[in-house]
Amino acid sequence: MSQSERANHGWRKIHWVERHMPIVRLLEDRLHEEQPFKGLKVAVCIHLEAKTARLALALRNLGAQVAVTSSNPLSAQDDVALALGDKVQVFARRGASESEYLGYLKAVLSTEPELVLDDGGDLALLLHGELAHLAPKVVGLCEETTTGVRRLRRLEREGTLRFPAVAVNDAHMKYLFDNRYGTGQSVWDAVMRSTNLLIAGKTVVVAGYGWCGRGIALRAKGLGAQVVVAEVDPVRAAEALMEGFLVVPLREAIAQADFVITATGCAGVVQWEDILNAKPGAILANAGHFDVEIDVQTLRARAQARPARDQLEEFTLPNGKRVYLLAQGRLVNLVAGDGHPAEIMDLSFALQLLSLRWLVRHRGRLAPWLYPVPPEVDEEVARLFLESRGVRIDTLSDAQRAYLERG
Repeated sequence: MSQSERANHGWRKIHWVERHMPIVRLLEDRLHEEQPFKGLKVAVCIHLEAKTARLALALRNLGAQVAVTSSNPLSAQDDVALALGDKVQVFARRGASESEYLGYLKAVLSTEPELVLDDGGDLALLLHGELAHLAPKVVGLCEETTTGVRRLRRLEREGTLRFPAVAVNDAHMKYLFDNRYGTGQSVWDAVMRSTNLLIAGKTVVVAGYGWCGRGIALRAKGLGAQVVVAEVDPVRAAEALMEGFLVVPLREAIAQADFVITATGCAGVVQWEDILNAKPGAILANAGHFDVEIDVQTLRARAQARPARDQLEEFTLPNGKRVYLLAQGRLVNLVAGDGHPAEIMDLSFALQLLSLRWLVRHRGRLAPWLYPVPPEVDEEVARLFLESRGVRIDTLSDAQRAYLERG
């Protein structure tokens, strides 16, 4: 396939998601005259596929100079990157080495952005480390993920956060939809696409019952699986139990698991000893941001590997068992799939756009703290979501509002 053909293929993907992202389109239309990002440089580090490309184009259409990279070396889609490169600066390729990936991050920041959209905190860490000399130019940053928000909270606790940041991940219209419904559907889309196996009747172990884990467990249940949850948080474990799932320590649960999906944001969740105890033929996948939840390093060092299918590797363990690893232990829904559905990312990216606009409008008046998404922004995205689907809701009367204000 020639470069022009690949670019055309990428544009078809972008045009398809554009038709299914009405909220971003509504915001683009409403803010067109305002041009809230005119003259500002925006650095974007989000998994580079069609929906991210749509966000980058919206930023450009609202006045920004945009530079984009992918937040995972294996989540960049080359056809989309090639297409988008006609309109904005793109620094990414699928399968980039760790050194190349770091180079792309630095290239995006070398544009000296005033605004940053981060997914996992990699740009933020560079701006507090090797590229700290660029931090004074940053008006603000928006963070998309649980992992990235944790990194920013640590900087805030240490008193070293260098610019205002917005925890987009913690907005209601983000985690209730993106983390739960987006992750839930896209993980199983990737698993089924890569394995071509039946889910019904199988035993699925979900490690972590945060909002992503909830979504994965609910979708597995809907597909007919027997779902077991492994947790370290007693409150979340109690929730999982009350919602009809078995709750079992991972080392015990893995012996019966056909699929193990990690979604904790922590390291060392599935350890080598757990893998040795796995059910023969178990399939391991990670839905957390980084490739540290499954002990892939030890697995590669101590087991014999061979390709089984695209994005699926077979490992023969020293005890003779065979287990399988999806997407190299990286974020399975983006490495082995297309990520969250377009309608879900429409919500998340609308929050990003409005949060960036909020940062610009409060430029020079915000201390270097981590801020929640303003409630009015969260509510506006919810109203736009309903509007885009032709849904109307009731409103309080003056008397009702007065009653509630009186308590």
